[in-house]
Amino acid sequence: MLTPTPLEELLDLAADVIGCDRRALPAGAAGSPFITLGGGLAQAVRLQARAGRQLGLAVDLAQLLGPAPLADVLARAVPVPAAVPGPPAGAVRALLPGQRAALAAERAAGAGAVCRVLSAELAGPLDAGALRRVLAALGARHEGLRTVFADAPHGPVRRVLAACAPPLVTLEAAGTGGGGDPVAAVHGYLAARARQLVGRPGRPPLVFALGRLAGGAHLLSFVYHDAVADSWSAALLWQELFADYDRAVHRRPLVRGLRPGPDTAGRAAVAARAGGLRAAGERAERLRGFPAAVDLAEGAPRPAVFDVRVERLHVGLDVRLRDAADATARRAGVPHGTVLLAAWALAVGRRAGLERLLVGCEVPRRATAALLGTPAPCSATVPVGCELEGGVDYFLRGVACAFSEALGCADLDSAELARELGVRPDRSRPVLTPVTFAARDELLPARVRAGDLSARFHHGHAGAVTADAALTVLRWREDPLLRLEFAPAVLSRSRAVRLAGELRGALAALTAASPHTPVEDLLPAPAGARDLALPLS
Repeated sequence: MLTPTPLEELLDLAADVIGCDRRALPAGAAGSPFITLGGGLAQAVRLQARAGRQLGLAVDLAQLLGPAPLADVLARAVPVPAAVPGPPAGAVRALLPGQRAALAAERAAGAGAVCRVLSAELAGPLDAGALRRVLAALGARHEGLRTVFADAPHGPVRRVLAACAPPLVTLEAAGTGGGGDPVAAVHGYLAARARQLVGRPGRPPLVFALGRLAGGAHLLSFVYHDAVADSWSAALLWQELFADYDRAVHRRPLVRGLRPGPDTAGRAAVAARAGGLRAAGERAERLRGFPAAVDLAEGAPRPAVFDVRVERLHVGLDVRLRDAADATARRAGVPHGTVLLAAWALAVGRRAGLERLLVGCEVPRRATAALLGTPAPCSATVPVGCELEGGVDYFLRGVACAFSEALGCADLDSAELARELGVRPDRSRPVLTPVTFAARDELLPARVRAGDLSARFHHGHAGAVTADAALTVLRWREDPLLRLEFAPAVLSRSRAVRLAGELRGALAALTAASPHTPVEDLLPAPAGARDLALPLS
């Protein structure tokens, strides 16, 4: 019997994670990228992790979700590089790029702009002692949870403490009132106190907060600074927390071995990359002709300095529309997140009277399996060029390819890219992408069980926004839910409500149309919409 080649083994893994016939995949993989073969972010992450664990091969996540044919990407897999020890605990270290950006954003806009909240609503008996042991094990395992920041003559630096368990604070009153949403009440309480909770000198900027809800339930919230973690990291920590909690209550040993830190994993990522990153000038050439600004204020004056204060709307979808979106995604050969991104681009484009626009999309910058298991600020918001043209399926595949192309440039500095495009700094608006999109539904399941606990996740906020309008997919499989955050200084609540309705309408129109229906025929431009875009030079 012939021994399969590494490429054949990787293609078998790819077929398994996508859920397709492994005999048929090689033909498609020879000419099509992963994302148009039905693979999404979750499937790419599983493929990357399994390739490292089972085959000892490093597959670059950005390339995997990029525009190159899947077979070409897998053929460029390299052996997983040997781990290189990081600096010793207590040593002064330079900031990671994501940490530098987060601390700069805090100086410019305050703690509310860089603090995040992700909570788990816990039903069932809670073993507080087991929870504290689990938090101590998490701190021992991940140096990112033991990192402190300090000012130095040449700018902020970081140090990793030898030992520091994530603190657990008890909330006595928040969320126990009789009226309203108790989870929202806790999140509001935490947002108002974000600076005190994560701004203690000499301590890592994070905290776990435990409060009681009605009926004996609890809400456990992870409050963290963007310099510590991104949304991927927060999801990773929750998964590990509940896995450890299940071990703790069943008297099994906890995992305490040190995981690769951001420095070690980052060096491995650089070593594993095949080829250099695309230059900002090359990326700029692809984006010329897209608008430099999409003004949802509809001609109303903007504040002289962008106001980070935020309001939000939750946008629920019925299961029939969810199922229709899933069916459309399968037909077009794209992930369901692409259908939602396309509907968002269509709604915004119709509102602004545009046929092409840039949407800033949150993407992971985790090139290797080592970084997959490392809490670190490794996400970026990249401009995705969405062209509202062609038949429905052509449009959807075009958005998928634009997303994958942008992902391959996730390491580019956004300010450098803006300079290449000739976009001048403007304190009144976000650079390049005033409209953003993030799909976080694949990071965590809607519910998990650990011991006798059942947990349901709630995404919180800390009271700031960095875009005129930001759409986030919070849940999809169970009780689908989107969140629209917007800057009220730019977009009034009544206009935001209309935009949310137009999003639902765009999604319904996309999923009801035939594959060849021109997208320009799907929706009329909303009454009063005007072309307020400024073309890129």
